[in-house]
Amino acid sequence: MSTIFAPITGRGGAISTLRLSGPDTFKITEALAGALPPPRQAALRKLRQGGALLDEALLVTFPGPRSFTGEDVAELSLHGGRAVLAAVSAALVALGARPAEPGEFSRRAFEHGRMDLLQAEAMADLIAAETEAQRRQALEAGLHDQAADWRERLRQIIARQEALIDFPDEDLPPEVEANLLVGISDLRDEMQAGLHAAPAATRLREGLEFVILGAPNAGKSTLLNALAGEDVAIVSEIPGTTRDALGVRVDLGGVPVHLTDTAGVRETQDAIEAEGVRRAKAKAGAADFVILVAPPGAEFAEAPPGAAVLRLRTKADLAENPDEFCISAKTGAGMAALRARLAEEAAALTDRQGAIALARPRQIACVRDVVQALDMALALAEPELRGEELRTAASALARLAGGIGVEEILDAVFSGFCIGK
Repeated sequence: MSTIFAPITGRGGAISTLRLSGPDTFKITEALAGALPPPRQAALRKLRQGGALLDEALLVTFPGPRSFTGEDVAELSLHGGRAVLAAVSAALVALGARPAEPGEFSRRAFEHGRMDLLQAEAMADLIAAETEAQRRQALEAGLHDQAADWRERLRQIIARQEALIDFPDEDLPPEVEANLLVGISDLRDEMQAGLHAAPAATRLREGLEFVILGAPNAGKSTLLNALAGEDVAIVSEIPGTTRDALGVRVDLGGVPVHLTDTAGVRETQDAIEAEGVRRAKAKAGAADFVILVAPPGAEFAEAPPGAAVLRLRTKADLAENPDEFCISAKTGAGMAALRARLAEEAAALTDRQGAIALARPRQIACVRDVVQALDMALALAEPELRGEELRTAASALARLAGGIGVEEILDAVFSGFCIGK
């Protein structure tokens, strides 16, 4: 296996840290920095190549297997200039190391038993987290711990089932099989609850889709700019200015939301505008939440069937009915209340109600396969056939944390990581 390296800090800071991992880590580091310090103790070292001074860096070594990857690891904290990083990287290549691929450090950690797939996915989600709610969900140890509990319970269920198969003539008490079926049913129900909550966890991980819909000149673009806190959309008194969907990412109460402004909905003979109207309706139909806007006295556009909708009056200064929900994006009137309302909607759409966070398609598919196998086991009276379905469930559950290695699954998980992880 080759020795790899990559920066593990962002660019532009005063310090840039390079991580090395692999069988030749300490040999390469020693050639660059001289005598190595004791493990896990930082020491200042001059980095040289062919007698030329490259930088003065802080060096820490982590002998395997007690390291991030399970291999010998070294970290060099350099001065943050690009030229310094480039010079040291070139020296490492000359000494036999190579730049790491995205996710390669974490994949080696998985292969050496330092983390399982659930922990790796949680770390990737934490790195990608944009909002507070995403950060909290990524940091939850719930799924990792729950999967371990599920595996242990299923192991005990299979052991009891095997006893029924191996000792059919031993006059085992009837409650043994009854308790076995209860255990299978309880495990199935618990995992099914996780599947029911999966859409909320997935929406939080990926972000919600909120769409602003209304007639031309209803204040859609002005509202988008006000919620985004920047001029994203062109605002004009000319009807039909917005011809296509225009979106921006916003944080609503810690939940990431892709907020989209759309073309004004009306009958038109203009082919381009008509396409914009079609796209607006399609966007709204696929959205998690629709904000229907209209100025005072105007009719609201038709809401998509089955959509969650907030009817919002814009141009509050023209409102005659104080009981309506009115805002003025220009003056800011009602905007705080609107933000609070939208944050409530976002929180409700991502509320798992205490269930485990199954937020990735791979996780959902694994748990779904386990539930299906448990359902089959409950439907079968023959102990041998039931035992086969329980073993199928165990195989599917092993895939959840990576107990059964499938190369394509590993590639999919780790290819989404950034370089340095």
